[in-house]
Amino acid sequence: MANREEKIEAQPEMLRDWRGWKGRSGPYLIAEIGGNHEGDFNSALELTRLACNSGVDAVKYQIYTGDSLVSRVESPDRHQHFQRFELARDQYSLLAKECHERDVTFCASVWDPSAIEWVDPFLMFYKIGSGDLTAYPLLDRIAATGKPIVVSTGLATLKDVTGVVERLQDRDVRYENPEYLALLQCTSMYPIPPEDANLRVMDVFRQDFSATVGYSDHTVGMEALEVAVSMGAEILEFHFTDQREGRSFRDHQVSLTPDEVTAMVDKIGRITTLRGRSHKEPVCSEIESGHVSSFRRGVYPVRDLSEGTRLAEEDLTVLRPAHGIAACDYDQLVGKKLRRSVKALCPFDWDDFER
Repeated sequence: MANREEKIEAQPEMLRDWRGWKGRSGPYLIAEIGGNHEGDFNSALELTRLACNSGVDAVKYQIYTGDSLVSRVESPDRHQHFQRFELARDQYSLLAKECHERDVTFCASVWDPSAIEWVDPFLMFYKIGSGDLTAYPLLDRIAATGKPIVVSTGLATLKDVTGVVERLQDRDVRYENPEYLALLQCTSMYPIPPEDANLRVMDVFRQDFSATVGYSDHTVGMEALEVAVSMGAEILEFHFTDQREGRSFRDHQVSLTPDEVTAMVDKIGRITTLRGRSHKEPVCSEIESGHVSSFRRGVYPVRDLSEGTRLAEEDLTVLRPAHGIAACDYDQLVGKKLRRSVKALCPFDWDDFER
């Protein structure tokens, strides 16, 4: 446990630079350390530093005590497991300071309602884990802070998701704003097979809810995350570790290492570039190359035509380049009368015709 004299108070500047769900690399990247520190503060600190240096936007923790999370009577083994993984309040304060100094957002799934009061000054937004999706008393406490909320939707039906969205919006109208509410498609197994990722659920979330949409990953590797980016995920959450080899705790096996996160950030940049904009028009490279006209066709006379000729289809052809009158206006020329002579295979001009 950290020395009590090292207690760090949250400073106003820690919350000054909230950028919304806009990540450095496009989507907002959340590295989930979660329980991968296995109750060792030095490990948590090292994982924090590695994650911050890998290019993520936020580092996430799970704040709980065994007693606040699991019934020691109904599930004594799990109660004991979570007790072993506890970190102290002062230690989280130091982790928050470490993130701030590295210009990375400190965030957490707060599983202990009594922790909300002391951790709130350190948090720009809250994360609701899949297991707490229906824990309405906890959700109400978090919504009362008025801060943005990210909700993972593992284990849930669409009805469950609708229920939590309506609950939050009923508590505070700010959660009708996508800047304040985000929904992550998630499947709560460790690991999950590719067929259980169900990334197309993101499309349903976009259709049904006024929320930012993203993906929380529990697959092995980076492929699902990359596909999620290509499908427009605005937030990506993934578990993070320093190494998977020799680790028995399950979360390490679905975690990315620093080198993998760095590689993924680079890949996301390429995917984001390829996705481009949704506005359809010729781009600079097409215009500057001249392809807008050289690749398209114009209407040309197939032979020399004299003044007074009324054009028939057999007088016309469409050829590259699209000089003069564009091929899409072909039908407008049939039946028109020439007011001057034209040469074969030379472009027409609208002034060539009687009005």
